[in-house]
Amino acid sequence: MGSGSLSSYEPNPALAWIYQRFFEHIEVDQAWTRQVREAEQRGTVVYVLRNLSFVDFLALDFLTKKEALPRVRFANDLGLWVLEPAMSRRGLLASLLPRTEADDVTRLRHALDEGASAALFLKRPPSILEPPARIRRRGGAARAIPTRGKTEGDTYLRAVLEAQRASDRPILLVPQVFVWTRSPDERKQNVVDSLFGPREWPGKIRTVTQFLMNWRHVTLRAGEPVDVQEFLAHEARPDETGRSPGDDVLVRRLTYALLRRLERERQAVVGPTRKPADRLRDQVVRSPRLQKVIRDMAGEGETERRVLGWRALAMVRELETEVDPNALRAMDAAFDATVARMYSAFEIDHEGIERLRAASKDGTLVLLPSHKSHVDYIILTHLFMHANMPVPLVAAGDNLAFFPLGPILRRGGAFFIRRSFRGDRLYGAVVDAYMRRLIIDGWPLEFFLEGARSRTGKLLPPKLGLLSIVVDAVLGAAEPAGPARKVYFCPISIGYERVVEEREYVRELSGGEKRKEDVRGLVAAAETALGRYGRLNVQFGELLTIDGVMAELGESQRAMSPARRRALVTRLAYRVMNEINRVTAITPSALVAAALLTHGRRGIPHADLIAACERLARILRGYSARFAPSLTVSVSAPAPARALHGKREGRANGVPESAKPILRHGAIREACELLHRAGHLETHQPGVPVGERRERPRPGPEAVYVVPDVARLSLDIAKNLMVHFFVTRAMIATPLHAAAPQGIARALLAERAQALSRLFKYEFQFRADATFETIFAETVDAMLADGELEAEPPSGGEGPDVLLRLAAGGEGRERALLHVRMILGFVEGYRVAARATAALLKGSLAPKDLAKRAIGVGERMFLAGEIACREAVSRPVIDNALLAFVEQGYLGRSDGKYVLPASYASADAVRVIEGRIASYLVPS
Repeated sequence: MGSGSLSSYEPNPALAWIYQRFFEHIEVDQAWTRQVREAEQRGTVVYVLRNLSFVDFLALDFLTKKEALPRVRFANDLGLWVLEPAMSRRGLLASLLPRTEADDVTRLRHALDEGASAALFLKRPPSILEPPARIRRRGGAARAIPTRGKTEGDTYLRAVLEAQRASDRPILLVPQVFVWTRSPDERKQNVVDSLFGPREWPGKIRTVTQFLMNWRHVTLRAGEPVDVQEFLAHEARPDETGRSPGDDVLVRRLTYALLRRLERERQAVVGPTRKPADRLRDQVVRSPRLQKVIRDMAGEGETERRVLGWRALAMVRELETEVDPNALRAMDAAFDATVARMYSAFEIDHEGIERLRAASKDGTLVLLPSHKSHVDYIILTHLFMHANMPVPLVAAGDNLAFFPLGPILRRGGAFFIRRSFRGDRLYGAVVDAYMRRLIIDGWPLEFFLEGARSRTGKLLPPKLGLLSIVVDAVLGAAEPAGPARKVYFCPISIGYERVVEEREYVRELSGGEKRKEDVRGLVAAAETALGRYGRLNVQFGELLTIDGVMAELGESQRAMSPARRRALVTRLAYRVMNEINRVTAITPSALVAAALLTHGRRGIPHADLIAACERLARILRGYSARFAPSLTVSVSAPAPARALHGKREGRANGVPESAKPILRHGAIREACELLHRAGHLETHQPGVPVGERRERPRPGPEAVYVVPDVARLSLDIAKNLMVHFFVTRAMIATPLHAAAPQGIARALLAERAQALSRLFKYEFQFRADATFETIFAETVDAMLADGELEAEPPSGGEGPDVLLRLAAGGEGRERALLHVRMILGFVEGYRVAARATAALLKGSLAPKDLAKRAIGVGERMFLAGEIACREAVSRPVIDNALLAFVEQGYLGRSDGKYVLPASYASADAVRVIEGRIASYLVPS
């Protein structure tokens, strides 16, 4: 078949059976198909593989024919006789006749000169059991050559260079690698590796074994093609002395470039080489920074140093991960049997995964997802496994290290860190050294910047501890051999229509204590998880780098003072949080929950609910929000990063008319069904006599929806998934709504809005890329343009005394009031906390005790009609309010307890605190 026509090719029956039986399951990288087609249009395609492998060759032959790609006319060291029809004279003769290297080179040149494709294997697999070289004599000289002409690929690459020089048609070398096992490479070699070749580049026997064990899970990945014509034009140029490099040099350079691209693709699937556990521990304990801490703590005593060294080693054993491919497969099967059944669908940003895949080829990924559920720990591992990418190592709290969950998660890639190691300098240094080592070795990491699960549905303020460790490692402050690869920080939004822990969260929001995770809780959670929780959504944000954030801050030198480094870490943290907020997808349940909590009436008919959802969607389109695919008929393209909080991009309502999504009304009804089954939504059918009502109607066009008071906290968790889109305008609309109908002066409005923003410092994530004055001006202008505000110039014309007020009516006023209602529960919650501070008139109280008092105060205020939102009586809201009061000077701290400062230590002064917050509310 070496030079015959392939147009009428039909595989022999045995080969056809093998192809159909084993190779149909190969997952083909679509980039490979695309690159080969593009290469075919440009010139002659030569497929390049690393190690000589008959299995790889058969797989390549099958795929080229299946995908109608250029077929292989030459393969070094193998021959193509097996592809011929069975028992043909040509196939038998080709298998019996001896071949020399010169014969193969001639066949390769013949194929290339005709513009046909070839397959080149660059290396032979190292193993003891490979047949020995045999001696062939030519012209009286003896030389050792591999059996049947098997040799390294240098001779054939030299032939490729010669063929390119003789032709104007480009030759393109397309690197590709078949990954037959997902197990990571081992740094430690054993007897099996010596006999049959290492796992990563196996010999014949191990290749067949891996194939038979993993043929259902093989992956093909393609590297960037090498244009030989361009390679020669660039690499063959004379140097300063006027001498051009010879072919030996060019072949070495070309081989290195191809091997590097092949290895990069393989590493993007299997991950970095795994070291023996004892070697990794030794490297961690011997790291310079940890050794310095040990010396500082031990002083001059050698015995003390050894003791601290053993303590450090024990700490490494306590926190380290033990990734086990078999455990990962078992966890994936358990995921399919549990989580995959709990959620009706997974809506994944596949374009975002491809961005991560591309970045992982030349850098280390640090995944920074939002954290709303324990499911977060395993969802990214599941996605990466099915995307054929190395699973991330996940930093988990040691509260999850209990048996049997802890050992399972540890083998699935988790390493456990204490919830707090304040005061334990050695433990902090051990965590620092361990994470640095993982980054230097190139492992993808995952940790939650919020530090804990959000019970409210919105992002928590970032915790900077682990991020500081990673940034220090990237800057190379303490490790002479810092990470050689670029490090990418990956913001990820994980959204749920309902979280599995919803019932527990509501209990905690209502003042209940957080329960310790244990086996009993695990079983209870499994029983709870038998229900349906809607859809799960994962969105990936823009990849961030240290260099990019440094450029934003105007920094150019990596060596910086501690203060500037803290500023860098803080800026990176808030860039990540803002990016997570930006890419958070609006889910049907979030949209319906927001409409149900903000319509301002006792009940709402189905048609009115649809209209309220449409209004919310129009506003969100203006903010370039992403929509879950299940919610819309057509989905708008991802928005630019700067579109968050309503800053315009010069387009109608933030997105082009042709790209605006249209709400799928069926999704609204499905969300109502989901909330109805959960008991969060009551349905009524007006006009039916009470005696004839046998059962409540299902959600639909005839239903009227009522939210029970006890369900508002559950709906608030769903609503808060998207509350951040409304916060900036709400800071302006809220004081205007509470003001007199004639409005207030622009300067006073700016003062009131800034005061409200400062009050909510611990509640919401605000833009950090501009001053308050700039953000205020941009937001007012946008609200005026959208008809949400009206302006009345002073008698003298424009100036700071221009009066601003909410629109008197129409769609603009409804939009403005919607922003007010989106944060009404938070304003009322802060009012509850303010009234509860009266308890401090009798003496100081611990934060937990004061929060409990506030919960009781809030329940009484809600029953008395002083506040409208039951969700205002929320423990996290009250805790954040008390922290803000300390910063505002309303409260003080003494011995860990809250106290009233002298200026507010009277009942009248406490009422002043509440009055300042109540001034943002319309009097009832």
